Amino acid sequence: MSGVRLVVFDLDGTLVDSARDLATGVNEALERVAPGRPPLPLDVVKAFVGNGAAVLIQRALRHAGLDLPKEKVLPVFLECYAAHLLDTTRLYPGVVETLDELEGRTLAVLSNKPGGLSRALLDGLGVGSRFARTWGPDDAGGRKPDPAGLERLLADLGFAAAESAIVGDSGADMAAGRGAGVRTIAATWGLNPASLRSEQPDRTIDDIRALPEALDH
Repeated sequence: MSGVRLVVFDLDGTLVDSARDLATGVNEALERVAPGRPPLPLDVVKAFVGNGAAVLIQRALRHAGLDLPKEKVLPVFLECYAAHLLDTTRLYPGVVETLDELEGRTLAVLSNKPGGLSRALLDGLGVGSRFARTWGPDDAGGRKPDPAGLERLLADLGFAAAESAIVGDSGADMAAGRGAGVRTIAATWGLNPASLRSEQPDRTIDDIRALPEALDH
């Protein structure tokens, strides 16, 4: 599909491996609100990522058997996570080379992570300036799988759905893309590949370095 002029990326699990820092934030928050609880394993936290911080905390509380409102714990998590945002988080192998190869197309990020944290993370990794927009749900006015945020992003950047694609590692990304009518490209290396099984992306890639070819076919 050589007409793809706008590429919208998910963040966690697509561009960056942030699982360990997210797990640290979750477990520090749980320790603050319920001292003495055993930490959640990394693989458990990874399976909870993809639908935003509020859903992550709701799932973590349920798994930990804590009957606490997520509204109480969410700000604690955000504070804890912000303190560990770049402890171990790194770009996946091949990301920088792929962004270089995509020069000439407009690139953006649409994450379910709050926009300020998303921008701080990409700036901290030295690639923030590569993206015309880096939006979270607070910027987009909605969170994936709702396509409304993606539709607003396309309108803000002035691109039609037919010339746009979304790349993501979760079912929420694919559902948002399908709802907005853009090309959907599933990333199998991410945090929650199991959530892709119920979706039908236009293309599936196992390495981000395969993206330029996927955009052209």
